[in-house]
Amino acid sequence: MKNALKTLALCSALAASTAALADADQTKLYDPMTAKEKVVINIDLLGKDGNTAVGRVVAVNTPFGVALYPNLKGLTPGMHGFHVHQNPDCGMTDDGLGMKAGGHWDPEKKGVHSFPWDKNGHKGDLPGLFVAADGTAVTPVLAPKLKSVNELKGHSLMIHVGGDNYHDHPAKLGGGGARMACGIIK
Repeated sequence: MKNALKTLALCSALAASTAALADADQTKLYDPMTAKEKVVINIDLLGKDGNTAVGRVVAVNTPFGVALYPNLKGLTPGMHGFHVHQNPDCGMTDDGLGMKAGGHWDPEKKGVHSFPWDKNGHKGDLPGLFVAADGTAVTPVLAPKLKSVNELKGHSLMIHVGGDNYHDHPAKLGGGGARMACGIIK
């Protein structure tokens, strides 16, 4: 009987805490569309014959860094390198698609690709972007090195063909490879 009462009390406490979290005032902080400060980044799949819109990423401020909320479709399933690049240009050069974006954003000239939370790496190093089997990406990522969405403006957001191991070895820049999709951050 005591165990049944303890279980009932625990379930009641859990239900009460869940209800408190559902309070609209609590969730507004993390709802990208109601955030006071946000940046909406339109993302295009890069192509030699022109780019194709695949959705957007909404960046918002949180107490823990900038959160990026993707709402993308038509991408190759799997993990993809995801980075802020130096230039606000997703154009093609003779070296390939999206190359006008320049390298990973590195304002402090660290010269090292690393984990999104490592202060010794590029400021533009983000967590990997997960694309589901149906080609959609909706899982948000947190960029703790970025303290405000205003820092993003004047750069580009890049999705790479391959994943990211957050190191420069065995392949430079995490091994993500070619640039697959890009958006200019205004």
